[in-house]
Amino acid sequence: MLTGGIIGLVNKGQPRHPEDWGALRAWAWGASRGLDYLETDEAVDAKHIGIEGVSRFGKAALVTMAFDPRFAVVLVGSSGEGGAKLNRRNWGETVENLTGSSEYHWMAGAFLKYGAAESGFGSKNAGDLPVDAHELIALCAPRLTFISYGSPEKGDSKWLDQQGCYMAAVAAGPVFRLLGAKDLGSSDDYHTAKMPPVNVGLLEGQLAWRQHDGGHTDGPNWKYFIPWAGKFFGRMALP
Repeated sequence: MLTGGIIGLVNKGQPRHPEDWGALRAWAWGASRGLDYLETDEAVDAKHIGIEGVSRFGKAALVTMAFDPRFAVVLVGSSGEGGAKLNRRNWGETVENLTGSSEYHWMAGAFLKYGAAESGFGSKNAGDLPVDAHELIALCAPRLTFISYGSPEKGDSKWLDQQGCYMAAVAAGPVFRLLGAKDLGSSDDYHTAKMPPVNVGLLEGQLAWRQHDGGHTDGPNWKYFIPWAGKFFGRMALP
């Protein structure tokens, strides 16, 4: 992964530098190259192209949307740590879980230092991170951003931290409003914001949230996502 693909090509097969991309950014780069082609196809409305993913690909979809303003809409499914979940929230899957496992390649090498108990620069943890997931979500504003989760009872693991992702979406809200879009319509205080019950969606704004009663998938939310996006694209109305 780190010596092949676009990362390996740029580094000529040599180890990456700490600031070089991880797999998530590389996948996002690939999605952007796909969009390059779609913009040349007269049969495609390139102004209304979206991206979607679940789990690690939910993380990648969010990164893609944040870094390429040409994408008009994103469905971020059950993305967890490294995605829409607050990294500095010490609950469920943590930064240390990513840096200390086979998933370290998802991020830039510099991310690893925030899971170091001992090092030349001392001990660092998630609390030392200068940025967090709400800022990644905010980079999508004012474009259509739908955060999707499932139910732990059906297999969308509790350690994905549905509450932490909802808090991040709340914290990103002021940027959506600043740019003329509507956020979740809940409190700005992400510390006290209460996550809606399962199957209750917040779908009135360009930033949306819904936790469905299925498992580790975004399938049950598609019937809400499509009319929600269509409403803003002027194609259809919400039921």
